[in-house]
Amino acid sequence: MSKPEMREPIESGCPDGFQYMHPTMRRNFGMWDYHEDTQPGVMVHIAKNGDKLYTVKAGTQRILDVFTLRDLMDIADEYADGHVRFTIRSNIEFYTDHEDKVQPLVDALKDKGYAVGGTRNSVASISHTQGWLHCDIPGTDASGVVKSMMDELYDEFTNWNMPNRVHITTSCCQINCGGQGDIAINVQHTKPPKIDHSLVGNVCERPSVVARCPVAAIRPAMVDGKPSLEVDEKKCICCGACYPPCPPMQINDHEFTQLAIWIGGNHSNARGKPTFQRLVAAGIPNNPPRWPEATAVVKKILESYKEGARDWERINEWVERIGWPRFFEVTGLPFTKYHIDNWRGARANLNSSTHIRF
Repeated sequence: MSKPEMREPIESGCPDGFQYMHPTMRRNFGMWDYHEDTQPGVMVHIAKNGDKLYTVKAGTQRILDVFTLRDLMDIADEYADGHVRFTIRSNIEFYTDHEDKVQPLVDALKDKGYAVGGTRNSVASISHTQGWLHCDIPGTDASGVVKSMMDELYDEFTNWNMPNRVHITTSCCQINCGGQGDIAINVQHTKPPKIDHSLVGNVCERPSVVARCPVAAIRPAMVDGKPSLEVDEKKCICCGACYPPCPPMQINDHEFTQLAIWIGGNHSNARGKPTFQRLVAAGIPNNPPRWPEATAVVKKILESYKEGARDWERINEWVERIGWPRFFEVTGLPFTKYHIDNWRGARANLNSSTHIRF
């Protein structure tokens, strides 16, 4: 069989992934029979012809320095012939078809301080963005939240002691990145933006700012004889979408930028319909550098889930079985009027938009 030709590199888009695959993976592409979990963080895939490929997964600190990368690549060169990949949750996976290299690879990672795990019924690494470094949306330090929480959830990552897999997500802002997760930690701005009226006329293209607001809460205004903007605070949902086209509309605040925790999101439709997240805790202090309040809520939810769920139940399935009143009882989280699934206010807000008419 002739060697497959790789396509020429192009100026945009992803390169051909086959050229980076382990030879055993490439040779058996589409011909895998099954896989087994041999220990936390280690899987073996068996092809129909009997070939085996071992995967060793380790967690990283997400934003890597060059020295850490060199350490990881030295381990890959010694035990995995240089074959690695990074996952969407910033884990690193090493590939080898030599069974005798698996345990030395695991030991080498642990000796360097890396957590080996994140497979089967464990808490996966928290997926997140680092938009506070490069995005124009007003965001918070999601990377720090992830690092702090995963330090506390180390044992849940390196062991199989959950009823089922737990995906946790977080995001820097509340309108762009992020995603469905069994548990999601999102930033929550609780006050409308503070406007520096002396700068708006010189910095902002006011029609763009007005158009950017999803609930038509912003309109042009004259302040002290200068062109500016004003916010209808009854309509404002404190999303921060106005900040990128107009930095003088600052919404980040050390006191009023907080965190909210949602649970029950699930993209999968393998055994049931995809599910939306539900708010379970709001107004949590955005308290760096360790975020103890948010971490305590997440740990309490996980402890209650581990104690009360049946085998193979995801968090949303567990809550639907026991009911939401019981969930708030076992977790000890306060239930407030803001938890009621009520869209009565949305009609007035959305009906004010120039794009939507009921």
